[in-house]
Amino acid sequence: MATNWFILASGNAHKSEEFNELFDIDFLGVKAAPEKIEVEENGRTFSENALLKAEAYYKKYKKPVLSDDSGLVVSALPGELGIHSARFGGDNLDDTGRTALLLSKLEGQDNREAYFVCVLCFYLNPGEIFFFEGRCQGSISSGVKGDKGFGYDPVFVPEGRELSFAEDSEWKQLNSHRAKAVSQAQNFFGGFFSK
Repeated sequence: MATNWFILASGNAHKSEEFNELFDIDFLGVKAAPEKIEVEENGRTFSENALLKAEAYYKKYKKPVLSDDSGLVVSALPGELGIHSARFGGDNLDDTGRTALLLSKLEGQDNREAYFVCVLCFYLNPGEIFFFEGRCQGSISSGVKGDKGFGYDPVFVPEGRELSFAEDSEWKQLNSHRAKAVSQAQNFFGGFFSK
């Protein structure tokens, strides 16, 4: 089992399972927090929001924390998604509603470039805080494609691919923005923890 455990700044056990599938579990592991803390994510960047969550969980549990903040950036809609991706269109919309709204806003738009971004914040203590960012470039399809995944997966087609995230979850698992950020973190901590 992992020798270096982090509390995930989320009460979502499924999310911790996803991270543990990406990490080398013999080396680094993640456990869902015993309970979710409500954190006001009022940062202006993914990094600021990830830090806000990590600080809040560290203060409560006094143990190393991993937090993440991620979202979809769409070139033709600057500032509309990004850190606001989960709240795009208002709190009354679900994933399906947000996806439909995105497609309607891009109707007739030639520029459909987009990318997913994930920022991980590893908060070991107030003096040791590390950030890692992963991106996955792509574009927004003209309609929903696939039924796997969540969020904007059915309309996001990675660069050089024909299938959406929701059509090829295995490819996504290995090549997503989150997978890239995890890979950076694991490479870094491989040297950090062996000092």
